[in-house]
Amino acid sequence: MADVTLRRSRVSGEVRLPPSKSAANRALLAAALSKTPCTVSPIDRSADMEAMLRGVEALGAKAIFENGAVRFAPGARPDAPITVDCGESGSALRFLIPVFAALGAEATFIGRGRLPERPIGLYAELLPAHGAKVETAGGLPLTVSGKLESGVFSLPGNISSQFITGLLFALPLLPGDSEIRLTTALESKGYVDLTRGILAEFGVQVTETETGWLVLGNQNYAAEGLDVEGDWSQASFFLSLAALTGGPVRLLGLRPDSAQGDKRCVELWRKFGLDIVEKDGVYIAENRRVAAPFRGLSGQRIDASQIPDMVPALSVTAAFARGETVIYNAARLRIKESDRLAAMESALSAIGAQVKAAPDGLVILGRETLPGGRAEGRNDHRVVMALAAAGCASEEGVTVTDAESIRKSYPGFFRELHRMGGDLDGVELG
Repeated sequence: MADVTLRRSRVSGEVRLPPSKSAANRALLAAALSKTPCTVSPIDRSADMEAMLRGVEALGAKAIFENGAVRFAPGARPDAPITVDCGESGSALRFLIPVFAALGAEATFIGRGRLPERPIGLYAELLPAHGAKVETAGGLPLTVSGKLESGVFSLPGNISSQFITGLLFALPLLPGDSEIRLTTALESKGYVDLTRGILAEFGVQVTETETGWLVLGNQNYAAEGLDVEGDWSQASFFLSLAALTGGPVRLLGLRPDSAQGDKRCVELWRKFGLDIVEKDGVYIAENRRVAAPFRGLSGQRIDASQIPDMVPALSVTAAFARGETVIYNAARLRIKESDRLAAMESALSAIGAQVKAAPDGLVILGRETLPGGRAEGRNDHRVVMALAAAGCASEEGVTVTDAESIRKSYPGFFRELHRMGGDLDGVELG
């Protein structure tokens, strides 16, 4: 993969955030299950969305693309064993496995990168207890066959919420009622709320209980269309750029009432010291103290249990903030596209930051400036985009490896950054 070099520059201007990958993948699956034709827009064809599209087309849905939208028409469900390539998308994999089982469709799931190593064993235990058959040697490939049966599904709440979302999509398709019971406290609650909101848009009812959710069987998905909201996870990279280079940066396309847990980025960057105001759904971020010591930023303690995707961007801002920042409850980051705790420790240390990985987080002692250098992107889109802000704020710039990994979630990131004043080269900006 190509390297990208980013040099000291002030980033400012307006950016419309891309469609939320989390919301889009949920909407694509719901639309593919709809009994009526349904249009989902906008879609930016990132690698993760492409993986979900392959999966739902394998379910039999017919997809037609035009003008940044995809229209689905109901199709015949597969009647022969098929192979589903999930690429590097954990959401596609974990959403689709129980749906195929609920429909009684036999499928073998494969993937690339670190996806074959990421945890999937919960389904190998849970689904066979309810009638489906799962064959795996411990990861991918994984084959599901047979027919899932309704009942009580017990699972821990401190695993990836993608497992819960997969069940919430699958259980309404079963003839009987089902219940999801959590055996531990729920993490990443915002993603489950996002799932429930999209299910409601398609007429699927899920009732919250004291220990989880009740899901009625024999429900039908039906909607004419769904508009995909902007991505709060991607907003964090631009807030970091505003905090470290001054801004102002105007963020468009975000819903203030979003269920995305990462909308908490506004609160966290304000706590660092960034000025953020919202008017009519537009967020304006500016650091008027960027010339002050430590850019006027201060460290903080951050519980990342509900916002794991923001940790790379948070850690870059913390590297320039006065005092210590402690990020904790982030152990799940060790099993993402990279071990993100180790990746951020290594990358930030390589460019002069003071950072130490803990078993479940990071401890960062801020410096007034960083010299820069070369940092490994670890083929991880969020690590690469986070380090862009470090490059724009460092003394001598930063060269980041694996720049093309951004295609997984935000193919246009470097193009937008360059348009807003980022001094960079090494990647295609067309």
